Amino acid sequence: MNLNVLDNFSGLIEEKLDTWLQELIMHIPNVVVAFLIVFIFSIMARFFGKVIGNILRKGLDSKQIADLLTSIGKVSILIAGIFISLDFIGLKGTVTSLLAGAGIVGLAIGFAFQDMTENLIAGIAMGIRKPFQVGDVIRADSVFGTVKTINLRNTLVETFFGQLEIVPNKILFRNILTNFSVNRIRCIEIPVGISYADDPEEAAKVIVEQLNQCDFVIKKDETAVYAEGFGDSSINLLVWFWIDYPGETGFMQARHQAVAAINDALKSANILIPFPIRTLDFAIKGGEKLNAMLNKQSDDNQNEIN
Repeated sequence: MNLNVLDNFSGLIEEKLDTWLQELIMHIPNVVVAFLIVFIFSIMARFFGKVIGNILRKGLDSKQIADLLTSIGKVSILIAGIFISLDFIGLKGTVTSLLAGAGIVGLAIGFAFQDMTENLIAGIAMGIRKPFQVGDVIRADSVFGTVKTINLRNTLVETFFGQLEIVPNKILFRNILTNFSVNRIRCIEIPVGISYADDPEEAAKVIVEQLNQCDFVIKKDETAVYAEGFGDSSINLLVWFWIDYPGETGFMQARHQAVAAINDALKSANILIPFPIRTLDFAIKGGEKLNAMLNKQSDDNQNEIN
């Protein structure tokens, strides 16, 4: 009886192997075509990788971003070819499982490396949008300086005090970003106060004439002085003028020379820049004037002497 069982088992194995062999022979053409599909897609991936890489390197400032996007494109084309070949040989279930597994793995990686992924995506987005370039002066959040390097995850900024700051790209992407170099010009605002005894119109005239004599001032027809309001000791003015930025004369140097020029102009016109003044008045709402109080005190002292 054991021999019969072994014979039956052997027969089943032989039958199964024969079936597999027949199916393999039947699928040989499909397998060959599947390998041919993968081969064709690999050639396409390599070709499009070169084309896309050249285009991205010309269009993007960061070589790392261009290489990353090129690699993503090449891998995507190759994976598409593999999925098509698997589907061609009848492994639809395998394709579905692979896609589901890839989605789960991608979701897990996204949660595990959320901060890194956010910086990476922000770096790619900024590489495409180009809100700034290497050499631009930018300000975002507490960052203010000159861009030195743009990477996938962070941007290197040199402050005006000589320090290098490594700024995560998500900070530059999330916050309001000001690019001081994109228009190549910059307006400088200088507050100045004049005494109440002087005429604001006359002060504005002499300041504009003096500033327009400076070589670093551009758009001279837009140099202007505006009255801002009344201060404790002065009429407050705002002086506006334009400079090339970046230019031969830096921002700090231009502002320094402008302050000196404004001071000279007001001195020449005999217009006073007042220092803080305090006036004591004891006559508000029933109070007494200071001279009346002093006279009263003098009289009291005289009476005591008498």
